[in-house]
Order: sequence, then structure tokens, then C-alpha cells
Amino acid sequence: MMMKKLSLSLSPSHLETKCAFTLSLMRLMGFFVASLLLCSVIFSLSIVLRDPPSDAALPEPSSLTPLIQVTQTQKDLVNDASDSDELPKAKDKLLGGLLAAGFDENSCLSRYQSALYYKELSGKPSSYLISRLRKYEVQHKECGPYTESYNKTVEQLRSGQFTDSSTCKYVVWISLSGLGNRILTLASAFLYALLTNRVLLVDPGVDMVDLFCEPFPDTSWFLPADFPLNAQFNNFSQKSDQCYGKLLKNKSATNSTVSSFVYLHILHDYDDHDKLFFCDEEQHFLQKVPCLMMKSDNYFVPSLFLMPSFEQELNDLFPNKETVFHFLGRYLLHPTNSVWGLVNRYYQAYLAKVDERVGIQIRVFDTDPGPFQHVLDQILACTLKEKLLPGVNHQQDTINSSEIPKTKAVLMTSLNSGYFEKVRDMFWEYPTVTGEVVGVYQPSHEGYQQTQKQMHNQKAWAEMYLLSLTDVLVTSSWSTFGYVAQGLGGLKPWILYKPENRTAPDPPCRRAMSMEPCFHAPPFYDCKAKRGTDTGDLVPYVRHCEDMSWGLKLVDSYSYS
Repeated sequence: MMMKKLSLSLSPSHLETKCAFTLSLMRLMGFFVASLLLCSVIFSLSIVLRDPPSDAALPEPSSLTPLIQVTQTQKDLVNDASDSDELPKAKDKLLGGLLAAGFDENSCLSRYQSALYYKELSGKPSSYLISRLRKYEVQHKECGPYTESYNKTVEQLRSGQFTDSSTCKYVVWISLSGLGNRILTLASAFLYALLTNRVLLVDPGVDMVDLFCEPFPDTSWFLPADFPLNAQFNNFSQKSDQCYGKLLKNKSATNSTVSSFVYLHILHDYDDHDKLFFCDEEQHFLQKVPCLMMKSDNYFVPSLFLMPSFEQELNDLFPNKETVFHFLGRYLLHPTNSVWGLVNRYYQAYLAKVDERVGIQIRVFDTDPGPFQHVLDQILACTLKEKLLPGVNHQQDTINSSEIPKTKAVLMTSLNSGYFEKVRDMFWEYPTVTGEVVGVYQPSHEGYQQTQKQMHNQKAWAEMYLLSLTDVLVTSSWSTFGYVAQGLGGLKPWILYKPENRTAPDPPCRRAMSMEPCFHAPPFYDCKAKRGTDTGDLVPYVRHCEDMSWGLKLVDSYSYS
């Protein structure tokens, strides 16, 4: 009542003062609220600008860059590869000009994406090699399947009548042998085509189209199904009338009688007359033949380097001789999308997020299936002796360390799973003496080689490629599987010596002189003197192989002169 009375007793001036005070207070509160809202906005913006989302910035170029990028979707990888300006220098998708631009990237994802997985090329391709490859691509487009020149050559083959009017000449590579041999001979045939100004056409065989992308833009290197000599491929042999060795033996290879095609037999069983292919004098006749049909199961490149007529051209193409297969392999051999999927998925699942990758390729030339204890002993002796893998501590259950351990992934390839299981169990059951964590993986174990089986060869090609992506590599003597991996990866592997009498060799392995493959069946003939000679002792850059004493391989002449 008193309050009510008091209130009723206020004068008009008092009421005006009270209203003014209330209005000021409300304005002050409004300003305060607005200030709080503004501060909140400014604070939020500062946080966003200071710490953008982790996927909004690319990492600095480092050895770990591909490990981050391969976790992207396939579409992202294609988009990344399409803009070379955004790729670090080490991830140049054209490999310093070795690869041509302008391909449909989705048709062959591996062509440009492989740069995200590999380290830099081992050496820089010569400007002459790059220009020569671009000229060859133009030539292949002008002379490839169903062009005017190709059709004219096909007509000559059908009629058996040769006229020296075509501007294009060909080497036809016939698919033969295991996948490793095929890859090596394909590179050899291409180099020969490059040296003799011919166009290389590839017999698709049963699975080549499923394994390899087209390497040349706007054309195909695969021989069409209606090529007139396709039906004769299986029958070509040293006894064939058009076999070059037989023509020489019968003295039928003369400049006056040039046929529309000649068969070149460069297999491991070739005879002395077939081997004259590597003599300059005999190359004169072959220069006039429009179509050379070639069968080979050998990497015959080293003997091309011993031919004087090719010497200057090869020096210009490959100043560093041990890069021949490395450059040609990375230029020619791109896994198809189905094979690339095998590579990509396995790499991301098991190899991407480790500090080091170790490849161990095992090939046992024994009639029994194995596994063999002496082979396992040799693998462990080599990897431990060369410090490629850490030893294990049999006395402790675990290593107490506050540091984050380094990780290694061991990729093993073998037809047999026994070696993988033993090595895997060893690193699972015991801690390493260094504290490193070692994971051991094997993609497949097919039991035996199945050359004509499509999925078998797709897995084999994927495994060769995965081995080439490792940091260090151990390979088996005589194995073309290992040669392909080391060449593509630019790796000088540790080569396991071939065991004798089922006993582990001592020493177990040695480091390769170069990353080049070995020519298993070279000729030992001096073309000028027309007598036998040691062709591994003629020039400083052609030496005998580490794993096959009679074989030949290219080495860096500056390192081994």
C-alpha cells in the first residue's frame, strides 16, 4: 500500500527522469549485445583463417607426398594428374618429356598416375631421345594399322610380290614365352625399330591387350586380326624358308632377291647363322625388307650396342647406358586400368603408410614345388647381412621404447607361399633388435607358372610393378620377373646367387652393377674378324652379368671403365 501510495505520489518531472534513464539503459544493453555478436564473428573468422581444413592445402613436396595422394579417389587422382603445374617437380606426369601429352587420361590411368607412386626417374632422358620419340610417334601414326602405307604392305604380303615403293617398313613382334620375357623382348624390338627407322607392330597374343595400354598417341601398336601372316606365327621356326638364318645358310639372302618379309629367330636356341643378325654386314640386306617378323625370348639390347653402325645413335639416345630399359620401359609399358586397379588397391592397403618398402622376388628353378629351407636361409642371410631387414630378438617378448617405431613393409613375390609365411611369422612372434615394426605381405601364390592364363598374367604384371615401387629390392638369379621390376623402378638390386645342390650359397647375394636386365644368350662372335670372341670384353659398358657368367648387360661406362 505504501509502495502504491509512493508511486502515485510521484510528480510529472520524476516520471520523465525515470523514462529517460530506462531508455538509456536499454540502449546500453543493445550496444553490449551487438558488441558481443561482433566479437564472436571476428573470433570465428580468425580461427578459420588461421587453421583451414586439412584437405584445403597440399602438403609440402616430400618423400611422403604420394602416400597422401594415393588415398584420394580415382577421380581426384586423374584431376590432379591433368594439371602438371600443380604437381611437384618430382611428380612431373610427363617424366621430363619422356611421355607425350594429349592422351585420354581415363583410358589409361597408370600412364600419368604412376608419377605419384614412383620416385624421380633414375637420370634424365637425353633431349635427343625425347625428340626421337616424338618423331617416332608421328611416324607410327602415318604408318600404323590401316593407313595407306600399311594397307600397301599388307597387299604385298598377300600377293608375295615386293615393290620398293612404300615409305614405311615394319618390325612385327610375335608374342611368345612368359610375361617377363615378353616385356624385355618388346623393349628390345622397339629399340631395334627406332634404330632402323621401322614401325613396331605388336602381336596381341592371348592377353597383351588386357595387360598394356597403347603407348603412342592417336594410333595403335597392336597388329590387326586380319593381318595376312597371323596364321603362320606359330609355325615360324629355324626351318621356315623365310628364316633369316636359313637364308644365310643357303646363301639366298642377296640384294637381288628381296622378299616381302623375313623371319628373325632370336630365341635362346638360335644357331650361328641366326646370330649373324648382330653383324652390320648382314643388316644391309635386312634394310630393304619391308616386313621383319621377330620371335625372341631374350633382352638382346646389349648386342645392339656392339654394332658399329648403331654406336653413334645409341650414344646420343642413351649417354648413360644403364638407363635403356628404365627409360624405354617407363615410356612403353603402362598397365591397363584393370591391372592398375590391382596395383593401386594393394599399394594403398599395405605399402603406402610405411617408412620403407623392401621388395623380395623369389624364383626357384627346381622341379619340386618347395618351399626349400636352403632358399629361406639364403633370403634371411642376404637381407640381414646387407642390413635390408633387422634381426629379431629371441630373448625378449617386446621392446620398451617411448619413441614411435619406424615401419617397414616387405613385399614378397613367389609362386609358393611358404617363404612368405616363415618370414611373416618371424617378425610377428619376435620383436626386432632395432625396435622397427616389420609387416610382411605377398599378393598371390599361384603354385606354378600359368603363362596363358589371363588373370595369372595380370597378377604377375601387377606384382612386377609393385616390386618396382619399393625402395630396396632383392631378386633371384636368371629371373626376367626381377629384371623387369628393377628396370622399371630404376633399382640396383641385391641378386640372390643361384643355389647348387640345394645348399645356400656363401655369400648369399651381391649388389648388381646396374639396373639393366641380362641378355641370357648373346653371340660370342667378332663380325669383323669372323671368329669367336668374348663379347663381354670389347667395350667398357657391356659386361658379363652377375647372375649368369656368359650373359651380357649394359653398365654405366663411367662407373665401370
